[in-house]
Amino acid sequence: MNCYEIDGVKPVIDPSSFIHPTASIIGHVVIGKNCYIGPHASLRGDFGKIVLEDGVNFQDGCIAHGFPEGITRVRKNGHISHGAVLHGCDIGKNCMVGIQTVIMDNAKIGKECMIAALSYIKPNFEAPARSVIAGSPATVKKQVSDEQIKWKTVGTGIYQNLTKRCLDTFKTCEPLTHEADQAPDVKLKVKDFKPLK
Repeated sequence: MNCYEIDGVKPVIDPSSFIHPTASIIGHVVIGKNCYIGPHASLRGDFGKIVLEDGVNFQDGCIAHGFPEGITRVRKNGHISHGAVLHGCDIGKNCMVGIQTVIMDNAKIGKECMIAALSYIKPNFEAPARSVIAGSPATVKKQVSDEQIKWKTVGTGIYQNLTKRCLDTFKTCEPLTHEADQAPDVKLKVKDFKPLK
């Protein structure tokens, strides 16, 4: 694990969380229980504090940072999709942040919001609970439906299960040289899950 202290401040990581070996965790970072931190994620607590509450997944290439003395927070069961950038913002409980979204300083996203991929959320933006947010710059488009929040919650549960799978079975290995060498009945232990229509 690439975990670093700065100015005598060390990250705090609950042992029930999985941190990919290529992720970088620096300084004033707190990672709660059952979190998944993906490949090449960067949590830079070298200026301000970064908090990922219990059950958060922070996927491949995501970045969290902020201004001095600020706090970047993802609340319980947050789902931060591939390549998203969080800078000094507050993401509410059970939210989904879409792929390659950027959320800027002092933005406050209410609980159970869903943010579309490639959105840009300006500084000081505020969204009420259960908002669908999209655009560049982003605006609130409508309310999240019960079906959408149910789908999001199942997806986050799959990442929480991935945390356990990684803690139990993730290890370096030598690759096979031919697909025929792989067992014909190979199957990953993943619950069936489809994109939202």
